[in-house]
Order: sequence, then C-alpha cells, then structure tokens
Amino acid sequence: MRIRAHHVRTAALSTGIAATLCVPLAVSVAAGAGNTVLISRGRPAVASSITGGEVAARANDASTVTRWASAAGPGTQWVRIDLGSAQRIDRVRLSWGSAYAKTYRLQVSGDGSNWTDLYSTRAGNGESDDLKRLNGTGRYLRVLATQRARTSGGYALSDVRVYGPASKALPAAAPATGSLASGLEDGRKKERAMQLISSAENSTLAWRRQFSYIEDIGDGRGYTAGIVGFTSGTSDMLAVVAEYTRRKPGNVLAKFLPALRAVNGSDSHAGLDPGFPAAWRAAAADPVFQRVQEDARDTYYFKPALRFARGDGLRALGQFAYFDAAVMHGVSGMRAIRAAAMRTARTPAQGGDEPAYLNAFLNARVAEMRTEEAHSDVTRVETAQRLFLRRSNLDLTAPLNWRVYGDAYRIAS
Repeated sequence: MRIRAHHVRTAALSTGIAATLCVPLAVSVAAGAGNTVLISRGRPAVASSITGGEVAARANDASTVTRWASAAGPGTQWVRIDLGSAQRIDRVRLSWGSAYAKTYRLQVSGDGSNWTDLYSTRAGNGESDDLKRLNGTGRYLRVLATQRARTSGGYALSDVRVYGPASKALPAAAPATGSLASGLEDGRKKERAMQLISSAENSTLAWRRQFSYIEDIGDGRGYTAGIVGFTSGTSDMLAVVAEYTRRKPGNVLAKFLPALRAVNGSDSHAGLDPGFPAAWRAAAADPVFQRVQEDARDTYYFKPALRFARGDGLRALGQFAYFDAAVMHGVSGMRAIRAAAMRTARTPAQGGDEPAYLNAFLNARVAEMRTEEAHSDVTRVETAQRLFLRRSNLDLTAPLNWRVYGDAYRIAS
C-alpha cells in the first residue's frame, strides 16, 4: 500500500429492500398541542430487509394491525421514512411487538447518508415508545435496530408516527434505489470501496489509473505496485506476474519471474533493477494484465474479507473496513485485528451491537497500524471509516465526504 390517506402501491426492490411508491399528502392529525401534526403517514418508506409481504410501508400506513418485519437473524436492520423535505421533528411514537429491538437508535438525516441520533436506548422492552421533545430537523427519519431482544426472528414495527409543525403539502420523493441496503457485492458499492482505498493508497479516486503504479515506499516489502499495492516481498506480486504469464506467455514481465521468486519475503530488488518498474508500467497498458490485477485483488483480498464480514453480520461499512485492512495487512493480518476486536466486543452475528463492534475493530486496526512507522498515519481510519461510523452510515450510502492525509474527497452518488 502507498502511504498517503391516499393510494399507495408497494414494491419489493432488489437486495430485499421494501419501498413505498406514492404521491403523498399533508396529513393533519393532532399530536397533542399547538400546531404539531402527524407528518409521516403515507410518506415513502424503505427498509434494510423484509419478511414476506411485511414491507416498509406498513410501518407508517393508517393501520396499527399491519407491520414492517425484517429478515430473521441477528444484526442491524432499519426502516427509513422520507418526509419529503427538511422537517422539524418534535415527537415520534413507535409501536413494537414481540419481535422488538433491545438496542435501537432513532435518527434523522438531511441526505439519507449522514445520521444524527435523536434518541437511543439499550433497554427496549417491546412496548409503545412515545418519544417527546426531540427537537430534531431532517428530511429522513430512521429507526436503526442493532440488537434483538429475542434469540430468534428479526425485528418488527407495527407503527412509526412522526410529528412536527403543520406544513404545506410536501412534494413526492424520488423512489429509493436498490443500493441503499446492499453490501459490497453491489457493483456500485464495490466501486465506492475501490475509490476509498485509492484515496489512501494513491491520493486519487481514479483507481483504474493505478494499474501502472510502482515504487518502493520503504516499508520493508520491496516494490509496491498496482491497484491494491501488490508487493515483491509478500508473494502477491509474484502471483500476479505468474498468472499474467500463464494467460499471456512471453509478456514483458515474464523474464522477471526468477528474480521475483528469489526476493519474495524480503525487501531486496536483486534481479529486478533497473528494468522491472518500466516493464510493469508497460504491461499496465495491456487489458489482460489489468484483468489479472483485478482478479488477484478479488481472490486474495476482496472475497476473503467479504466472507468474514458477512459471517460476522456486518453491513457495507464493516465489509469495507475488513477489505481495507486486508489490503494493508493481508488477510491474516485482518483476521488478527478481528480477533483483537472480538476480545472486547461481540460481532452482530454473536448478538452484539454493530456500531460498538466496528468501533472496537477500528481501535484494533489503529493499534496495529501504529506498530509500523510506514503505516503510522492513521487518517485513512480516523477521518474516513471512523467518520462514517460516527455518522451511522453503515451502508456506505452516498454522498460520502472524508479526508485522508490532509486531502478532501467526495463521492456524490
């Protein structure tokens, strides 16, 4: 790595997201005093997952008999209501049932990406929660459930009612896309992950321009090169060149295979200088070599990281945290960081709170980075991944804004 009350139609979107497609009206249902009214009924709703036909829209329809129900299993789930425009939120009433959240957060957002807690509890009891004097403002309201009360099933909410000042009729919102709740298996999320890594590895979001990158960064691993920093000292560069030669015999890098085998496990350039860097850059123009690099990235880092992250019940942010750790420390290093985190926090799959576990993982990652001078700048964690966690952006939903090594970056969509 480099150092630096109207007609409603419901539909199930891809990746298990339940959505409401509607043309909403202002609903004037008194909430108690003054001009406070119900502002959430019939607004577009999406959820992280659903069970059967119990879609997100059932949490904010006119009935307390219907409900939204998530997929079964431990971990984090959410239901989100789009209020149409920035609204002041004074009060929220939640009606749970037997499938309730022991730990949950009530959150508000202006962009559906960055969230602020209005209320949180670790002592949910499954009753109706009438949360008053909230004094929040945002377009989106979300219930983020992170720990189940029961050992089986998922979460269910029969009613979510949001109250605020009386306002004019709100515009219809654009339908949510299927990428909201997806993990890094979604091509758009994977692209964001690669842009995030490239911002730290190469000081640019244009990761596809890094096929030709090569230099010795002085970290004891010899040459570092390519889209995720393959190194001559840790066998993955050797594997890349060997596979390239298998697919395209006689390529410009093939003659360096004996030298790569000899320097593997060291920081030596013996047999590689002076021609290897130039040959690597020349090969990078070949689509076959580019494909080899992408396949090696997936085989050695991306797929193993996702396998562990999914097994631990992590959403897209946690999947990315594992992937980024694997790129820098190798999969064995990522597993060691994971083991250190699990000594202080349970994973979602173990019934733990996802934000708490991810915080523990990032703590362990920072501690490991600081054991090497070349990796002692931990901003790729603290002003990127930790920032997303503090904003509760567990799904890596755009827009994303972060800083690495003093440089600012943004992914708008």
